This record gives sequence, structure tokens and C-alpha cells, in this order.
Amino acid sequence: MAAAVGKALPGLLGPDGADASGVTHPGLPWAGCTVLAADGGTLRALRAKAATKDEVLIVDMPEPAQTSRVYDEYLGVLAGTGQDDLGYCAVSLVGPRNRIDRLVGGLSLLR
Repeated sequence: MAAAVGKALPGLLGPDGADASGVTHPGLPWAGCTVLAADGGTLRALRAKAATKDEVLIVDMPEPAQTSRVYDEYLGVLAGTGQDDLGYCAVSLVGPRNRIDRLVGGLSLLR
């Protein structure tokens, strides 16, 4: 999912940084990244609500992505499954902080 977000928003990563020892560390998302916990039903509802908001990028991982061993198989299962029948393993949202906060405000941190 991170790769899909990076493809959609290539300017999301800040520059690499060096520590005091001179070791370089890769740039991280300047917008921050928080991993929250939710069950499948909550993810489905969250994705649906996010889809109604302007300026929110949605990158999801439908359940067939985790159960298919070959990408073409995944695409076939996806094409044959209606949106109302699709479950989600994860949803990534990127957008204005106030919009994202309103969407995910009730979720707890993944531990």
C-alpha cells in the first residue's frame, strides 16, 4: 500500500537525513503516518465515507489481494466482486489533516 501511495503522491517523502555519525536515513512522509486498528466492517465503512470527501486519496487492500497468489487471479476475483461484497484488510488515507482526523478520530492506535 505504501508503494501505491508513493506512486500517487511522489512528493510525499521528505529528503533523506544524516545522523550525527554521518549515516544516512531514508526520507519519511512529511505528512506523518499513523497506523490505526479497525475490523473489516469498520474499514469498509471508513472507505465508503472517505470516498465522499474531496482531496482524500484512498489506497485500499481488498481481501482478495491477500488470498490470491497470482496478481492476475487477484484482478479476476476483484472484477467479479461487487463493491458491497468486497472486504478490506487495510485502507490508507492521505489528505488534509482535518478531513482525515474527522474520518479516523474514533480509531485506536494499532498495538
